[in-house]
Amino acid sequence: MVAERKQLNRRWLWLGLFVVLVAVYVVVRSLTRDRMPVRAAQVSQAPLESTIATNGRVEPEGNVEVHSPVSATVKAVYVQPGDEVPAGKLLMQLDDVEARAKLAAAESGVKTAQAALETTTQNGTLEQRQASAAEIARNKLERDQAQHDLDALTKLNSTGAASASEVASARQRLATAEAGLHAAEQSSQSRYAPSELARAQAALQDAEANRQAAQQILAQTAVRAAKAGTVYSIDVKATEFVEQGKMLLQMADLGKLRVRAYFDEPEIGRLASGQKAVIKWDARQGVVWHGHIERTPSTVEQYETRRVGEALIHIDDNPDGQLLPNTNVTVTVTTSSQADVMSIPREALRSENGKTFVYRIVGDELKKTFVVTGAINISQVAITSGLKDGEWVATGTTSGQPLQEDVPIQKMQ
Repeated sequence: MVAERKQLNRRWLWLGLFVVLVAVYVVVRSLTRDRMPVRAAQVSQAPLESTIATNGRVEPEGNVEVHSPVSATVKAVYVQPGDEVPAGKLLMQLDDVEARAKLAAAESGVKTAQAALETTTQNGTLEQRQASAAEIARNKLERDQAQHDLDALTKLNSTGAASASEVASARQRLATAEAGLHAAEQSSQSRYAPSELARAQAALQDAEANRQAAQQILAQTAVRAAKAGTVYSIDVKATEFVEQGKMLLQMADLGKLRVRAYFDEPEIGRLASGQKAVIKWDARQGVVWHGHIERTPSTVEQYETRRVGEALIHIDDNPDGQLLPNTNVTVTVTTSSQADVMSIPREALRSENGKTFVYRIVGDELKKTFVVTGAINISQVAITSGLKDGEWVATGTTSGQPLQEDVPIQKMQ
């Protein structure tokens, strides 16, 4: 009996020792287990601006492009890029030999058309009119002679000295002479039909229009500034041959610039007229220009490898003229701005089956917490539901391990 009790006590002793060892193991394991180093951020109230950044190209608002009116050689260039010129300033002279030749041909055409109209209006040329006058005079003489002969034969016939047939023949000669005179007079007065006169008048109008066009082209070979501005691009040089329509130079008021900005298709819906923009140019480090959206995209088109919409951004300030046309710039547009909103870093957000969540830090562990987001920018995101001000969330680990729940962590700020 005593031996059985000793054996039972021994068993309880061993069982107690085992429980103590397990407890010690758990405590030691808990104290020595590796903790996941986690970067943490605190949920806080702060201003939040939502922005879109993209690229763009600077262009003048009132650009003036000057093209060659004819195919010609550039005779002289009187300006350089950067020159400010008044309206009417002679900028460039083209070789006007061809233009002068066209004007001479056009003036010759006008003289020819004027002569043709004068001939038609005055019923023939001088030679023709002189010939008609001579023919009328001859026909009058023939008529008068025929009338004289008829009168004489009529008297003779009354005395029986001339036969009736002679009188009839004389009367026929008179009728023939009168018909010839009438025809000559009609020819001298209406040699041309009304339609021929209309054609001559139209031909003169066409010739005068050609002469006017040639005069304008000749005047355009002296290239002048249509309005005051700054010459910022010259595409040709002296002695160079240019085809008709080739760009010669560009000028504009460089105090009035805008940016043609290219926004990716998914971001177009966030744009609105009047939104503020910041413009930066790599050639002027540390300098920024301010502007606003003047016109939102009206269509989407292919731009290199992107599907974009073009927005026009008016530049509000360029007082020193440092920003130049045709430069490539970076544009950042503020699409929304909130003065005081609860937010967290964007890298704290996770997504699962279309739902957004974060790993909230509770004690020394992580808890998956679903949230509702609001405005977002490149670094921060607004939280409208799911978190409280002052709570902590994990943004990632310093060891590269994925975040997960129920794992002991070490918070790193």
